[in-house]
Amino acid sequence: MDKQTVDALCRKQKGSTYDYQMDWEADRYHIGGKMFAMLGADSKGVPILTLKCDPARADELREIYEGIIPGYHMNKTHWNSHYFDTDIPEELWEVLIEHSYTLVLQKLPKRVQQEVVL
Repeated sequence: MDKQTVDALCRKQKGSTYDYQMDWEADRYHIGGKMFAMLGADSKGVPILTLKCDPARADELREIYEGIIPGYHMNKTHWNSHYFDTDIPEELWEVLIEHSYTLVLQKLPKRVQQEVVL
């Protein structure tokens, strides 16, 4: 997977918005003002994608894939960081992005959810 494809997958989520956090040197993707994805780097400068994840699924994914670790600089229970060029199958990236988006969308107020759906 590459950063350009991940960027396109994040931006195609209905109602998603983008910003760049200069302090973190990270591309961030939001729904209803809440972040669902962040493209940044770890302490060694290696690119990572950080996504929200159901806690039980997060643990399972970390056990299966070496390229998935607890969220870098995030709540380790609810976020995973994903390394590019690792053992994560290409087809899984979009599934994980959509899962993160859905989790964040479901936590938004009903009014905001309806605005996104329209």
